[in-house]
Amino acid sequence: MTNNKKFNFTWSTQAVILLVVVAMWIFLSLTTENFLTVSNIQNILRQVTIQGINAVGVTLVIITAGIDLSVGSVVALVNILFAMLLVGGSPVWFGVLMVLALATGLGFVNGFFVHQFRVPPFIATLAMMSIARGAALLISGGRNVFGLPRSIAEFSSGTLLGIPNLFWFLIAVIGFMEFLLRKTTFGRYVYAVGSNPEAARLSGINIRWVVIGVYMIAGFLWGLSGILETSRLWMGVPSTGTGYELDAIAAAVLGGASLMGAQGSAIGAFLGALVMATIYNGSVLLNINPFWQRIIVGIILVITVSIDQIRSRRA
Repeated sequence: MTNNKKFNFTWSTQAVILLVVVAMWIFLSLTTENFLTVSNIQNILRQVTIQGINAVGVTLVIITAGIDLSVGSVVALVNILFAMLLVGGSPVWFGVLMVLALATGLGFVNGFFVHQFRVPPFIATLAMMSIARGAALLISGGRNVFGLPRSIAEFSSGTLLGIPNLFWFLIAVIGFMEFLLRKTTFGRYVYAVGSNPEAARLSGINIRWVVIGVYMIAGFLWGLSGILETSRLWMGVPSTGTGYELDAIAAAVLGGASLMGAQGSAIGAFLGALVMATIYNGSVLLNINPFWQRIIVGIILVITVSIDQIRSRRA
């Protein structure tokens, strides 16, 4: 399959997902009273911000034919550390820099083990998932961290031009990632590594730094997600982020990313995340048992991965 065909297929997938979102919104607007209210739409945008940033990061990793299961655990660790720094009196800017550096460093560790030691991405990031979650529980003693400045919560609940403050971060992430993947040499290298790593190596691409760089960018995004999660929760919660990796993978594949590599986009990841956020929001408005949400996500994940495998075999 040529690059043009891959690109066209990705856009056709995004068009289908967009139609699905429109259909879901029409259905929910007809069956519930509060779905199309300003407050609910803003709630959806706040919710999709965290899921969208995670999905964009996972998509970047999936394009290289990798996977990252440490999403939720790194978000939780960042959430706890950021909350503890703020409660301890550290300036916000200092806390932001520290946790972003930590998350990026954890991404470096993931990428280093994946490339340098040929550890399968599933195993490397599964180990990091366990380490980060354990660290979050250990540092916090398994307890929530309270006492954050009120300005943190006010930022999360605030809006700019009628759009939630949090959502602007997702817009920035999508814009940056689309530019990185479509307009830069590094972006072309990412797709090349995902398509055929041996051919990429023979053509002179430094696969080591492409792979490590991808996991570092993903780690940075987990850090950003953890900071925004702290603002949204107004506390540190060591159990937060549970299941985020499944949501992110499902959103990425829904948006056109292929687990075989070399396909995916930031816009597609956002649309996939919007589907997930709409499902969660709609389930609440329709008074569906919240335990069904995880079942629905699991069904969506297995269906989308199955479609991806069928699609890859045909290609």
